[in-house]
Amino acid sequence: MIASDDAILSLTRVGKQFAGLTALEDVTLTVRRGGILGILGPNGAGKTTLFNLIAGALLPSTGEIRLNDRDITRARPDERCRRGLARTFQVTQPFLDLTVEENIMCGAFSRFRSRRAMKEATAHLCETVGLGAKRHEPARVLSTGQRKRLELARAMATNPSVLLLDEVTGGIDEKSLPVMRDIIRRLNQEGVTIVMIEHNIRFITGLSDRMLFLSRGRMLVEGPTSEVVADQRVHDLYLGQAHA
Repeated sequence: MIASDDAILSLTRVGKQFAGLTALEDVTLTVRRGGILGILGPNGAGKTTLFNLIAGALLPSTGEIRLNDRDITRARPDERCRRGLARTFQVTQPFLDLTVEENIMCGAFSRFRSRRAMKEATAHLCETVGLGAKRHEPARVLSTGQRKRLELARAMATNPSVLLLDEVTGGIDEKSLPVMRDIIRRLNQEGVTIVMIEHNIRFITGLSDRMLFLSRGRMLVEGPTSEVVADQRVHDLYLGQAHA
């Protein structure tokens, strides 16, 4: 059990129903400050629903969500952002006609009042995610992998304490994976707590110190990464198929 002083995000018996369908049920979870939590599960397991509940895109049918020990269960997404929560999306959503710099500045508006400070922070984030050379180019010219990094930089521009990453490796070629891995590690080392959904087993297990496995909307197992990947139920339901 994680001590309350170490908890930055917690869910207590959180559930979500859509009409007669239970998409998520009885999720109780504590995310450790400064850690990296990986979320695994088959398609339809409830992973994206869980992210949408944490981020405020959906409101839970049951349960409570707390961020930095404040109840955010019914808070709007923008309120959660101001309190230190940011997310990326599985399908990137850049403003295609804006430059890379302008896209990142859209996230920075909530953090800075000074335009000069905002531009300096934006320039730093461009370099952090390896898009410095593309800073003044429109987002539409970026590759899928570059758009993933832009999405990450725009989320980081809000100065989050907790960052939700939804399939950051989707559409990225194999040789670009180490770059994304290094960016995430650097952000975590700088103090950002990370919760990530990922289907790339090697990528997520190499980064996460703890993992959660969801199946049919319920928590099947949660704990240190080594214990979760060694769990026979996880192998039977997911890892066996993934490795095959």
